Amino acid sequence: MSRPTATAAQRTAAIGRHFMSSSASASNSKPRVDAPDEAPVLFESNGVVRTYVLNRPKKLNALNEPMLNLLRPQIEEWSQGELAKVIVGRGVGRAFCAGGDVESVVRYASDPATRPKAIDFFHREFEMDYILAAVPKPYVCVMDGITMGGGVGLAVNAQFRIATEKTVFAMPETKIGYSPDVGASYFLSRVDGEIGTYLGLTGTTISGRAVFEHGFATHYVESRRIPALLERLGALENPTYPRINELLEEARSEGEPDQPSTAIIGAKREALDSAFSHNTVEKIVAALTQISDGHQDEEVRKWAAETLAELDKRSPTSLKVALAAIRRGKQMTLLDALQMEMNIATAFCSGVTPDFKTGVTAVLVDKIKERPNWSPARLEDVNDSEVLQNFFSKYTPENGTAPKITPPSYLAQPNRVMDPMQFALPTEAEIRSMVDGSHKSSGATEITLDELLAKFDKLRKGKAGVREKILEVVQRKCIFEEDKHVDKKWLKWKH
Repeated sequence: MSRPTATAAQRTAAIGRHFMSSSASASNSKPRVDAPDEAPVLFESNGVVRTYVLNRPKKLNALNEPMLNLLRPQIEEWSQGELAKVIVGRGVGRAFCAGGDVESVVRYASDPATRPKAIDFFHREFEMDYILAAVPKPYVCVMDGITMGGGVGLAVNAQFRIATEKTVFAMPETKIGYSPDVGASYFLSRVDGEIGTYLGLTGTTISGRAVFEHGFATHYVESRRIPALLERLGALENPTYPRINELLEEARSEGEPDQPSTAIIGAKREALDSAFSHNTVEKIVAALTQISDGHQDEEVRKWAAETLAELDKRSPTSLKVALAAIRRGKQMTLLDALQMEMNIATAFCSGVTPDFKTGVTAVLVDKIKERPNWSPARLEDVNDSEVLQNFFSKYTPENGTAPKITPPSYLAQPNRVMDPMQFALPTEAEIRSMVDGSHKSSGATEITLDELLAKFDKLRKGKAGVREKILEVVQRKCIFEEDKHVDKKWLKWKH
């Protein structure tokens, strides 16, 4: 079975650079030297396509204030204009975007006189994320490299999201005493099972094809094919959503693997979904402890022990805030989720917990390897009612204590965005509905494996990866019931 392409060392290094870190190192290869007057965001026109190019390769294209100043007016102009039919986002160098400038944010937040500037950065970033999610024309984001934190916010709600073998994806905010934002409470709560909860709490990376398999990308294309793909996109005369989807599928890699490349499958995936289904961090830790002590599979025991060790390094306050946000976000619109995260960001910037400053200083400035000096240091010492009050109630626009996320007026239905999973692999929920007969295209209450595969092949028009996804889900979630009268084996969903 293949595995994600990034090594553990590469993943660790990438996370260390995630939040812009002014200390972010350049590529191992000879870095591009930018002209002094070269802008941190470039804009290109190619036929009907308009492209923004994040252009701070030595900082892994981490978002800062000048980049936001350039991005929003141009995206809004394209969104409302007639000439731009498709918007594309990509980055120069080894990253699409490795995060946001949290070092500057923490520096501003530490001084009451400059604290509004820290809060304003998040406000502007989150509004930019929403505008890209709701843009009234096709948006294609190329995650050809490191895509973390703020970069995920720019990408993850695009209708078309391309992963390559170079993609390294993560939301590692709990490592610096903060909480996943940029819409994380919305998208992490909507991917299959508890994958999103796991990634949001641990900050673990997934890489390459696994980003596609878990639904964070809609297509998987080899990096070397991206330039030609973008040229073909620019040549389209009528770039409808279905035609763009066909074009991306045509560019898919040859020789699809017989099995998924993610390591989170089978018994490990079952253990993950079970452990991270709980609604308190304490219960998640208890479940992982039980798995690490007594699971029959040695690999699963090892995974649980490693996950416990990772959670122990995280800010206990951040873990509780992140879990509460993800659970609430599942019932929210993207706009409401971003507003909740804006309120949370305001609380962090206002010093409700010292952990944000502690984490950024330890991880990004001092670069210590030890566990930061979190306060409180233990989960059991974090008061749950205080977390809910300080992060979810105290700071709100209604109270006049947090800024309001306000979509631009040209978005006629500001609380509605396209389903980001429309062009992705089928979700477990969709597969289940086809098995139990509740899917609008099922046509029957009983189905065989071959029939299931055929139906999704037709629905997804031969999309790469569909067969592998269905087989993996069926193996975990279904049983076969033999019908000797018709010589068939019906699929039944486990309850």
